[in-house]
Amino acid sequence: MVEKIDSQLKKELKNKVVLITGGAGSIGSALSENLLEFPVKSVRVLDIDEHALFKLARKIKDKRLRTLLGSILNQERVDMACSNVDIIIHTAAIKNIEISEFNAIETIDINVNGTVNMIKVVERKKPKKFLNVSTDKAAESSTLYGTTKQVGERLTSWAAAHIESTTFASVRFGNVIETRGNVFEVWDEEHKNNKPLSITDPEMKRYFFHKSEAVNFILETLLIMKKGEIFVPKMKLFKISELADKISKKQKIIGKRRGEKFIEVLITDKEKQHSIE
Repeated sequence: MVEKIDSQLKKELKNKVVLITGGAGSIGSALSENLLEFPVKSVRVLDIDEHALFKLARKIKDKRLRTLLGSILNQERVDMACSNVDIIIHTAAIKNIEISEFNAIETIDINVNGTVNMIKVVERKKPKKFLNVSTDKAAESSTLYGTTKQVGERLTSWAAAHIESTTFASVRFGNVIETRGNVFEVWDEEHKNNKPLSITDPEMKRYFFHKSEAVNFILETLLIMKKGEIFVPKMKLFKISELADKISKKQKIIGKRRGEKFIEVLITDKEKQHSIE
């Protein structure tokens, strides 16, 4: 099965130019590295983080990698980045719940207006595929971050119905263990400093999987996307306290953050009525 998928991806990606927005982040970096294992023509990484782009270029010694400094809010920069692109994977977003709640205008600008900018450039440049990367926070959203990502999904599905030159879809998954700024990074730092691990609530549950699984899911979605679907992987639900126990039994309860749900969902009850396994 894996060999068959690899063979299909080689065919799909051969001589293609792929753009990853927010591509110097944790998932984007891993995705770039993985894409370059296939016979792509080039992988363009557009990001506003100069140092992250520098580190990515140092790590990946491949002439097909193009590191582009710029914001998805800058229409001219996006136009240049998307010139002669075949596939766009849109990962750029403000993701931290607390930062997004405190910086509402900036979050809406990047997560909503930035996605609108990308869709507008798709209409002009006509790449073959546009894949939007979303989050379980978009399902029954209770935070500003989740709400903006839900709008991103709806914009992508709307574009699929109105822009015939490009195939659109979204992927929606839970937490990725190795990404920057997540709870594991916080716990690792606390554990190294011999401090108790910060637990919002011992009974709180979240979906987790590994970065490699997220990258594989994104790539496999490129093969099956057709018209505005939201693809959701099967993920395991973990109790936060059980995950923390694997690192240290010394813990402190800090309480739920504003808008945070007790248990996340990957698919809403309404979506389940018309979902296909």
